[in-house]
Amino acid sequence: MQTQIIPALDLIDGKVVRLFKGDYAKKQEYSFDPLAKFQEYGAQGVAWLHLVDLSGAKDPSKRQLKLIEKLASKIKVNLQVGGGIRTKDEIKALFDSGVKRVVIGSLAVKNKAFTQEILDDFGVENIVLALDSVCIKGEFFVAIDAWSKTSDESLFELLNFYKDIKHILCTDISKDGTMSGANITLYKVLHEKFPHLQTQASGGVASLEDFKKLNGIVSGIIVGKALLDGEFSIKEAVKCLVK
Repeated sequence: MQTQIIPALDLIDGKVVRLFKGDYAKKQEYSFDPLAKFQEYGAQGVAWLHLVDLSGAKDPSKRQLKLIEKLASKIKVNLQVGGGIRTKDEIKALFDSGVKRVVIGSLAVKNKAFTQEILDDFGVENIVLALDSVCIKGEFFVAIDAWSKTSDESLFELLNFYKDIKHILCTDISKDGTMSGANITLYKVLHEKFPHLQTQASGGVASLEDFKKLNGIVSGIIVGKALLDGEFSIKEAVKCLVK
């Protein structure tokens, strides 16, 4: 499996931010222009960029669709977008805006039949299931509703249900925004149990050592804060992923 670096931006009202463990009250705001930053990342040879619409996640009526359309039209690489997406109309609007993959989160837990419809209608190549996880007594469960609740089913039970999916984005929420290192054990287990999945690792990536440990066991490594804070460059990260 060839592992890629996927630079990420989280946006609230058009501004680049990072949340600590998904908490809107613990927000770090950056002065970067999102388009300029994405163009900078794209110029360094990445194949995919990841955007989280935190405004839309909190309130679907505030979906930053015009900004997303602008970003998608002015960058030369593929864009995947997530953030509280709940309807087929929202998904269609994102694809119409130029987005290449749409990320579905809580819906995959709360309404599995509808999520399966979405996978059938839009294609498993184009939909990513975001299964953001929390460890409870040694077992991983999926956090939903902006991480305020936890699923009754375990992460592995959900993955057994969605047998035909191709892409998942798995965040260990205890790591997100903490710069404490990725949960390597979680991704190794996912790779062993579900080798057919293209898993994107997210949360806690802090150093080039994380890239070395994740190389070959995930399809992509989503990096937000570490790149924004200049902990390492895309070029340095890519070197760690060349076999």
